[in-house]
Formats: sequence, C-alpha cells, structure tokens
Amino acid sequence: MSLSATCESVAQKRTLSSLLAGRVLKKPKLGDGRRLQVEAIQLLEQHQDLSSLFQEVVTPDLCNTLGSQNDEQKPSLPKGICSPFAGSLLLNELKRQAAQIGVSVTVLSARMILERLVEITQETDEEKQEENSSRGMFTCHQRVQLCALFESGRELLSLGALCPKLLWQEYRRGQKLPKLEVVYYLHSYNILSLKSIMKSDEGVGTWLLSQMKALSEWTPPDTEEETKKVQKKVLSTVVGFLVGGGFEKIHDAAATDVKISLLCCSVMDDLLLWVLDIVDKSSAHQSVETGAKLWLEIFDSSLCGVLATEEAVQRFFTHFLTQTLTYKPQLSVSDAISLQNEWTFAKASCCLTTLFRKLAVVFSVGQLLGHLQRVLETHEVNWKHVLCFLSTLLVYEQSAQSSLKDLLSRLLNSAFHGYDLENMITAFLLARQGALEGPAIFFSYSDWFKMSFGSGSGYHANSKKSLVFLLKFLSDLVPFEPPQYLKVHILNPPYVPVKHRSLLMEYVSLAKTRLADLKESVEDMGLYEDVSGAAVQPECQAEQDVEKAVSLFRTTGRISATVMEASIFRRPYFLTRFLPALLKPRLLPVKQDDLMSFIEALKKADKIPAALYSSYLESCQKQRQQKKSVVCLDTKDDPLEVVRIQLQEFTELVTSGNHGEMSAQLSRISHTLSIIFPGCPNEPTGNTVIILNTDGALLAELHSNAVNILLRNFCQCLLNASRSNSPNQQNQWASMFVRMLLGNTQLLSSLMNRLWDLFHNQGSLLNSAHVLGLAVFVVHLQASMSHNPLVQLASTVRQEPIPFRNVLSSALVCSTLPNMLFCVRLCVAAVCYGICAGDSLPEQQQQEFIPSSIFKKLLYLIPRLMPEARGTIAEVSDQEECGLWSSITDSNSTWSKAACCLWRHKAFQQLQLLPQYRLSFSEWLHSELRVQRSEDALSDTQRQEYQQWACMDFYLPLPEEQGGCGGDMKNLCSHFLNAIMDQQPSDSSPERPFVQPGTAETGSCLPDLLSRLQELIYEMEVSCGHRLDLCDFLFELLSQRCPPTGTSASMSIGTELSLQQTLHTWNRVLPSLPAVLFIRVKTEGERTTVEINKLIEHVNQHQRRVCAPAGLLPSHITAHFLKGLIYACVQCKYPAEELSKVWSHIGLHCPLMLVSTAHWWRRLSAFAFSLWRRLSDGASPPQQLQLLTDCQHWASSLVNGQGLPMPSAPSILLAASLHRSWQSCEVKSLRVALNSLQHQKDVKYKQVLVFLLFFHVNDYLSALLDPEGKNVDQIRLFCTELVSASMNSADWLLLFTTDEQGIYHLVTRVTSDRVALLFPWAFCSLLFQENAGLLQSATRCPGFLRTAILCYISALQLYLDGQTPKPAKQLLEPSHILSLTKQFLLSLIPQTSPASVSSIQLRQLESRCADLDPELSAALSMHLDPHSLSPEIDFL
Repeated sequence: MSLSATCESVAQKRTLSSLLAGRVLKKPKLGDGRRLQVEAIQLLEQHQDLSSLFQEVVTPDLCNTLGSQNDEQKPSLPKGICSPFAGSLLLNELKRQAAQIGVSVTVLSARMILERLVEITQETDEEKQEENSSRGMFTCHQRVQLCALFESGRELLSLGALCPKLLWQEYRRGQKLPKLEVVYYLHSYNILSLKSIMKSDEGVGTWLLSQMKALSEWTPPDTEEETKKVQKKVLSTVVGFLVGGGFEKIHDAAATDVKISLLCCSVMDDLLLWVLDIVDKSSAHQSVETGAKLWLEIFDSSLCGVLATEEAVQRFFTHFLTQTLTYKPQLSVSDAISLQNEWTFAKASCCLTTLFRKLAVVFSVGQLLGHLQRVLETHEVNWKHVLCFLSTLLVYEQSAQSSLKDLLSRLLNSAFHGYDLENMITAFLLARQGALEGPAIFFSYSDWFKMSFGSGSGYHANSKKSLVFLLKFLSDLVPFEPPQYLKVHILNPPYVPVKHRSLLMEYVSLAKTRLADLKESVEDMGLYEDVSGAAVQPECQAEQDVEKAVSLFRTTGRISATVMEASIFRRPYFLTRFLPALLKPRLLPVKQDDLMSFIEALKKADKIPAALYSSYLESCQKQRQQKKSVVCLDTKDDPLEVVRIQLQEFTELVTSGNHGEMSAQLSRISHTLSIIFPGCPNEPTGNTVIILNTDGALLAELHSNAVNILLRNFCQCLLNASRSNSPNQQNQWASMFVRMLLGNTQLLSSLMNRLWDLFHNQGSLLNSAHVLGLAVFVVHLQASMSHNPLVQLASTVRQEPIPFRNVLSSALVCSTLPNMLFCVRLCVAAVCYGICAGDSLPEQQQQEFIPSSIFKKLLYLIPRLMPEARGTIAEVSDQEECGLWSSITDSNSTWSKAACCLWRHKAFQQLQLLPQYRLSFSEWLHSELRVQRSEDALSDTQRQEYQQWACMDFYLPLPEEQGGCGGDMKNLCSHFLNAIMDQQPSDSSPERPFVQPGTAETGSCLPDLLSRLQELIYEMEVSCGHRLDLCDFLFELLSQRCPPTGTSASMSIGTELSLQQTLHTWNRVLPSLPAVLFIRVKTEGERTTVEINKLIEHVNQHQRRVCAPAGLLPSHITAHFLKGLIYACVQCKYPAEELSKVWSHIGLHCPLMLVSTAHWWRRLSAFAFSLWRRLSDGASPPQQLQLLTDCQHWASSLVNGQGLPMPSAPSILLAASLHRSWQSCEVKSLRVALNSLQHQKDVKYKQVLVFLLFFHVNDYLSALLDPEGKNVDQIRLFCTELVSASMNSADWLLLFTTDEQGIYHLVTRVTSDRVALLFPWAFCSLLFQENAGLLQSATRCPGFLRTAILCYISALQLYLDGQTPKPAKQLLEPSHILSLTKQFLLSLIPQTSPASVSSIQLRQLESRCADLDPELSAALSMHLDPHSLSPEIDFL
C-alpha cells in the first residue's frame, strides 16, 4: 500500500506490514495495545487507496506457490497479514468507499477483483508480450498472484461482501472467451462453481468447448513441469464435472438440472468427436499424437469418486465406447473384409489402442463383448475401430479368448436359427480378427472354420436350408475375400452330405475362378494341403511343396504321385514355381543328400528340362566358388535393431509385471519377427513338419542373429524376474514369450536348429545363467506345444518324423562325461523350475511344466553320477527338504548340491510314482548302451558296480507296473536282449539320430551289458530246472520280434527289411550266449535224449530268410549250433549214436543246416573233432561227422580227376560238397567232373545232378540280386552245363515248379523265399538265351511244355509286379527275355501232341494264362483242346 504521510517525519513509502511492525517495536505500556490498534485503523482509513490495498493484501510470499494443490490443500494466505485481519481490513475499506461513491459493497468488490485480475494478467515486460499472447496458460508468477487474489475473494465471499453471479457477469462482459484456467480457479476456490456458470451463462457450451480444445492443443515449454501439471488438472476437473453433470442418474430433477445435464452431454459429445478426430489423425500424422496422448490421460477411471460417481463414469465410458465404435461409419462390410489384415493390434495406432484400454478398464471382458454385440446389432459401425478394439481386448485380456469363442457361438447359433446375414458376417469378421493376432491369442482361422463347419455336428448340418445358407453366404463373400481365406475354404471345405455335394462344388468352382482373377489361381495353392489361414506367397508355397516332396521321397524312395501328376496336369505351376524352388542354387554337399537324390530321380524321369538342369549345376558351381551367402532384407530400418529395442523394452515390462503391456509388446515383437522370418505363414498348421539339420548346417546370418537375440533376452528376463520372485510368484511372461514364437514355423525351425546345436555341440561351453535360461525356455516350449508338431531330420533316413517333444530331450545325449554334466545341469534346472512354478497349480497343470523326458534323464543320470543316490525311494524320502529354487540360483551352489536337494525333495519323489515319470528298465538299458566307454564318467570297475546295482538290486525286484521286472529273471533277460537288439543301427528310437556314428558298434557299453547278460544267464542256468525253459524262452523271444511266418512276397518291403535287420542283430548276439542253451536235453527216467525241434524251426522259419548269400548260414552261426549240438549229445549215455541220430533228423527236416555245415566243413572240422575228443575223453568221431569229411574228400577228388567212390551219404549232402569244391574251379574242371560221374547211372547220380543244378541256379539268382563281386557269366555257364548233363531225366524240371517236387522238396527249405520265388524267372532267363540245340533237347523232356508255360506265366507276373532282378551286364532286358520265351512257346504248342497234356493240366494252364496272356491261352485252346477241332469252330 502507498501511504503519503502528512507528517514531515514520514517521507518514504512504507508497507502496511512494516508500518505495523515498526509500531510494535515502540513497546507500549500494558493496556495500550487495543487503543493503539484502533488509532492505526483510523489513520489507515483516512489515507486508503482500495486498489493498492488489494495489491498489498494479496502480495504473497513467492515461496508459497500453487504446487500440487488439491481440493484439500488450498494456497495459504501470504505471511504478513493474518486472514481475519486482512478480510476485515478489505471489508471496512470497501464499505467506506462504497458509501462515498454510492454503490453496493458487492458491486465494488467485484469491480476491484476484476481490475486486479486484469493487472495480474497484463503484468509482463514488453519483450514477453508476444510470447505470452500465444500462451494457453498463465505463467508461474501470474498463477501465484491469481491464487492469492482468489483466496481474498473467497474471504470476501465468506463475509458476504462478494456476489459470485455479479462477478461472473462483469467478467463475461469484458471477456468474449473466458480463460479456462480462471474458470478452474473460481471453481476450485468455491467462489463460483461450474454448475453455477452452466446455469447462468447461456453461451457456455460454445466457449467452454473452444477453450478446452485450445488448452489441450497448447504444449507448455519443457522447463515448466508445474504448468503441465496444472494444465492436466484444469482439463481433468472440467471433464470430471461434465461427466458427473451429464451422466449422473437424476431422480425427480428440476428443469434446470435437466437442462444442465443435457448441456453437459452435448459438450461432451462434441468433445468426444473432436478427440476421436485427433486419434484418427494420430494414426497418419505423428505430430498430432501429443495432443491425443494428453486427452487419453484425461479420460481415466480415477475420475470415479472425485467429481463423478462410479455409476456415472461407467455410463460415460459406455457412451464413449459406443461413440468410438460408431465413429464415422464410412467403411462397408466389403471394405472390412478386404482391409482387415491391416487392422491388427501391431499395425493399429498406439493412441487408438490406448484409448480402448482406457475405456475397457472399468468393465469385465463379458460386459465389453456383450456391449460390442449390442452396438453391432443396433448401429452402423466403424469396422476399423470395432476390429481394433477386439484385437486390443484379446491382447490385453487373457480371458478374452474363451469369451470371444462363446460370442462367436452365440452369433452363429442366431445366424443359422433365423438365417441372419448380419450375425453371420459379424461372426466371420470377429473370428478372422482373432486369428490375425496369432495362435498365442486365438485359434487360427482354419482351425475355427473346421471346428464350426468341418463336421456333421457343425452349425450348418441340421438341414439343407442351413447348408444352402452357408454356401450362399460364402459365395457372396467371394468377390471381396482375400485369397488366403478362399484357400482355407477350398482345402478345408465345410461338411456336406454326399447327396448335396454338387452345391459345394459350385462354390469351389467359384472360389477357384476368383483365385484365378487374383492371379493366385489353383496353381499357386501348392501341391500339398496347407491349412493355414494366413496369406502365403507363391514362392513360399512352392518351397513348402519342395520340402514335403523331398520328405516323402526320403521315406519311400520314390517320387510321390502328386509330383508326377503335377508335372502333367499342373505343368505351369510345376515349371514356373516348383522347379525354380527345387533348383535354387546352393553349395552342394560332397556326399549326395536327399535333395540331390530327388533332383536326380526327376532328371532320370525326364521331368526337368535339360537347359534348366544345366543352369542349376552352373549356379551351384558359382556358389561353391563364392563359399558365402548373404541374406538381404528390404526394410527401411534394421529389423534386428528394432527387435533388440523391443525386447529390451519387454525386459523392463517383465520387471514391472504389467500383463497387458507385456502382451501388447509381444504382439509388436511378433510383427517385427514376421519381417525377419517371412518365409512361412503366421499361423502354425496341424500338419507342420519342422526340418532339423542335424549335420551342423549353418543358419542364415540374419536368422541366426535373431534367434540368438531372442534366447539371450529370455535368459536376461528370467534373471531379472528371479532376483525378487520365485517361479510361482512370477507373472506369465515366460509362457507369453514362448507362445509368441510358435506362430511362425520358419522361426520355430530356426529356433529348433539353434537349440539342437547348443545342446548337442556347445553344452559344455554354456555358463550357469545360460543353462538356467535355456532350461526354463525348454520347459515353457514343451508346455506350450499343444499340437506337438513333427520334426523331420534332414540328415538321416527315417520312416517317419519325430514328435517335437522327443527331439528337444533327445538332443541331450548322455554318451560322454561332458555331455552328462551338461545334461544333468540343464535337467536339474528345468525340473526345479517346473516344481516351483507349478507349486500353486493343480496337479495336471503342474505336470505340463515338468517334461517327463527330461525328468527321466535325471532318474538315469543322478544315480549314475552320485553313488549316494543309489537307493530306493523309501531310503531317501525322509531326508530334509531344502529350497529348490535357491539351490540352482545361488552362485555358491554346485550342480551336485542342487541335484541332491532335488533328489530328496518330496515333490520329486511323488512324481516318480506317476507312470509317465518312471524310468523303465528298457529305457535305462537304451541310455546305458549309448555311453561311450572310453569317455565315460565311470571307470570299468565303477561301471560294473553301477550296472550290477541297477540290474540286480533296483530293477529286478521293482514291480513291473513301476517299470521293473517283478523279480522275474526271464523278464530281466528279455529286456536285456530286446535292448541290445534295438541298439543296432536299425534303431528307430527318437534318440538314435543323435548318437554319433559308430558308437553303437564300437565304443558303446555293449560289451559290459553282454557281460551282465552272461552273468544273468549263468545264474538262471545253475538254478534248478531252468535248462529246458531257457531254450524255449530264447526262441520264443526271437519269434515275438519277427513277423508271422509267410513268404517274402506277402510282406511289405519295410517289414522284410525290419525282419532282416532283427535277425542280423540276433546273429551278432547269439555267439555271446552259451551254445548249449539252444539245444534241449531231456531226461526221462534213465534215458537222456536231445531234442532239436525248436532249433530246426528257428533255422527254417527265421535264419533261412536272411542268409547272405541265400541258402547258406554264416560260418559263426553254423559253428555255434554245431558246438551246442556236440555239447548236448555228450550229456547222453551214448553220445556218438545220439549225434548220428540227431544229424540224420537234421538232414531230413533242416537241410539248410546240413548244407551250411558241408560248405564250412573245411573250417569247422578241426574244431568239431577237437571238441568231440575233449568232451568224450578221446573217443572217435561219430559216423555222421566222419561222413562230412568223406564227402569233402570225394568232391575234391572229382575236381582233381581222381574219382574216389561215392560215399553213402544223402544226395543233397553230396551235391553240397560238390558245389563247395567247384566254386573255385573253371568250367573245364566242371565238365571233367561231370564226365567222370556219367558212368554212375543210378538214381542217386540223377538226384545229385538235380541238387547240384539247384545250388548253381540259386547262385545265379543271388548274383542277379546282388552282383557285386560275383561272376554272373561263369555261374550261368555252370548252370548250362548242368542242364545239359541232366537232359536224360525230367527230374530237373521239378526244381522250377511248386508242386510234384517229390524228394526235391528239400530245396524249398534251403534257399530264401525271395530266391525261391524267382526260380521260374531263372528257367526263362537260362534256357531261352542258350543255343537252339540245348533248347531242342529240353523240349523232349516229358512235361517240359507245362513247366515252361507255368514258369513263363510266373515270370510275367513277377515282371508286372516289378520283382524281376535287374539284368547284369551283357544280359538281355527282362522284357526281351519274356518276348523270346513267348515266341518259343507259341511255336512249340502247335508241335506238341494233345495227348502229352492231360485235360486237367490243359484247363489249369488256360486259366493261368487267361488273365496275363490271352494270346497264349487261345493258342493252347486252339491246338491242344480236342473240342477245337470241330468243323463249326473251324468254320467260325
């Protein structure tokens, strides 16, 4: 205040405060205070300037700023004048001056406040005028002045000296557009509420909206944080009032209240439309996004309970959501169908998705979807906003998937009940939108379409009308459909009864036409079914077709029929898509792989043009020279850098634990990854086959870097989350992260290849953090794989792909010490995490986090590496529990401590009681056989001790239902034998491809386990009464592993190969078992006999099938059986007589054993005689063994031209001895030997010749089947000589027919079924390539024509079945041989007398020829049938 003193002593200007302070210092006497105060007031009243008084009273302490004021904390009056005194002072002066000028106090106070308001707003320097004119709010200094002014105004109002209505009228008279900040202060200081302003100001709707727009568009300087807070407070206060005033439910309201409510609603509607315009522009213009973000912060549920009730806020948000969904409904349904792919969460405006989150926060998912359905039914909608809203809801709310599924079900039920197209299109759009967000969010479109319409229980299957309605609806969509949805409808059509199939074909034809119009015709749909709902580029589709075709070629060895058909009927696609994808230049491997083999097969089939093939080879050669490939990606930003930043942001979100934000960020990461891995659809298919390169093929650099970034980030996230929380207290970030990766098959394939490389090749190099992170990653990866896709191993030949879950665990090999240590570290971490993470979950869900394959690895490794763990569950179950999670995260802990803690944990022991978590004895044996002895963690002694404990102490007494043997030694023995046989190279177990080559045969623990088997058998043998049982047991075990008895022709190739491998493996194991076990020695009273029926059955049914060459047992098998026979016979009372008796029985019923022994006798004789003498105390050899030696000497004498007398031995034994002696001879020696035999014209001589011919024909066919290292021409000459020598008798013809063989039936038990089947082919191949003289001699043999015709028909059938052997060099093609045979038979039939063929034989021949060669059948009927000679037939 300026005070001009009339006294001379007061010459300077002093404030009221200093004046009063100065007077206080005069120390008045007690009782003079009241008098002095009165005098001071009188003095002031005489010299007071009211305007200056207002300025003086409101001069504040600048330290008291508005700050973070709220409704409870108002700005305090400045220090210097107490509030009651200042108000009294102002009031007295107002009254005095009002009386002087003749106006009321209220008028004067309003005038003075407005004058001071103008002064404050205009208190700026000239240089700041221009800056402040553009400001949307007051400066900090002005704001402090205003707060003090309005505080004084509130004091005057409380004293009755101020009229708020008059104040507003005067203010509005001077302000066309009231400043919103002033209105806020009037409202917040309770001088004039917004409600009063709304009542009294008719133009409030106009200026209030414009001022709110202006204030929100203005951005405060970065240095004015306080101004930003006040700006947000002003806007939120006004919006809160409008929400409360416009959306509060009014009961019995007056007309004024209704008017205010309508006015608030009107202002809010205009404001909402303006906000939606801002949000809409923000998607296209980044500069608009700032204003949009400000408004999104204003619309917050925190309004509830402050300026509006919870009900009002909910009604407002419901109204706003409706406004948003119906904003500018310009896009039609057809536009939505076409543009839907661009409206996913990842592609939507951040402002729009944030707005939807704000609006959805006060409602449940069910309420939101229910409101969405009502809006869709009653309004024209903005489809972009509707679908983006649905995507946002699905991304941020876990329960939205099931709620959307229920909504779709209701929509489809309603659509088909009333044949309502609107509900139908709504359901399809919503389902597709959910599918676009990926499999971690919602079902793929193909899956949803199949679930809804793919079966007889679908929504359309009730009636023909419903079916027509669906097909009509799909047909109407065709002009607007993106091609990927048309492909889903074609490849996964709705269920249609057979009688209505034509309706479906009409739609399919229409869809294919539309695809052709889009230049994505049926040709671009690929050769194999792809049920993905996402768009696939033609190049990608062709690559998928190539992968599938190569996979089928790998398993079958043949080009698939689909590819062959495509090369003819879909030639444009085959030439322009398939072949370019197949013939992509690459660095060719040194050893031919499956892809090269497939290309070569197509080239041989003339399916690849020569020019294209030459170009491919040239390009591959250039690739080899470059030895380098570069992966380029045409994007503006480096996608690796983008995904690295996004992952870093995700790591921060994991720490904060915001589920919705994490889901949103993962959607953005998934979108970026789809750029890096664009080669496959965004949705996994049920028939997905992931290619795994186990040969160490490197990933593309871009893909490898991306996968490494993902894995490193996952490990970092786990470490951050584990610092403060155990797994059961962490959020679902890990599951969400892994599910996001499953949406891209190419990414999943790269990820699988990288994990395999880490586990298999780099496990020992990983530190503890990496091991822990990868373990948790594998746990979630397996838990998230609901459909468990298949994995095709690219570097191995397998019949079928491997399930995904098996590959991850099988990559963890346990063959060496480093591998075992890495495996146990990772598995301990995985199981500990699974137990801790599933601690609060139901048992079934808990088991999903504990992969059984990994759990079994621990059951195998921990007892093996830790002897203290070798005990039953009861022995360790009482151990004290310890913190599992801390045992693996503590830096001071070791893997052995963590494993010991886990082994004794109650949850771990309880899991062992469940069937799927038990390590059976067979599984233990398979694991043990894969250990490399030279690199084992155990020494030989320790390994023996461990194996004996596992077999005899643990698994033998363990009940069978728990994976043990139930105390049964035979059961234990059978497990041993099965495991040893499965361990051979044919092993098809999931882990087999991961075993290093040669391990199973050379460095494995097979010798150790064979030792354990021998120990076991010895223990069984010394047990009373087990000798007979062991013989039967061993042969029965082998029979169970072999397919049922039958000819090779009746078995598939796979079955035959499996049988051969099983028997070859058995023959490797057999010599390690005691030979006497295979011969039964029966004791009845005092008589002991040898029974060999089981052995004979085994040789005839099994060994005969796999002999190589055919008709000859391996020498070691022959020796082993012979040794067992000698061992068994010497236990009898008369050993020599028993051996002779048994050997005679073998000659009649097991000729293969007899022939094989004769063949190998030079090698076996010394061993056999020595063994006999040793076991029989030097007794002379039995007659039958001596007879073998005599036959050998006789055969050798014939070759040498000496001609010893023929021994009294069976004809087949003599022939076998001759055959063995002649194998190293020339044809001349054979002729000499035959000439020396010609003087013996007895029956045995003929039989020896026939058997000898059989052995050489058998050699001939074996050479055709396997010509390597064999002289086919010489063998054929031997056969010709023997046929010539056998012409005097027709017995040789019996070898080539299956009936009437007589004594020669023995030959069928010598050779294999495959060779026996080819004997008719040998007949044609041998005879009809020889000279005419030999053939003419053969025709004179009785029954030759019949035999020749039967052999020709059988050979023709073999040719048609593709079973004829490939011709050797210088031999005729099969077709030429058959042609020559047929010509000869047609010329021979007219020369044959009808009497030489009986009528029964003629009918038999005619029936055999009728189907395969009608011409030959007609010739038989014409020339040999007596009825054909009638005149009528001749005339016709």
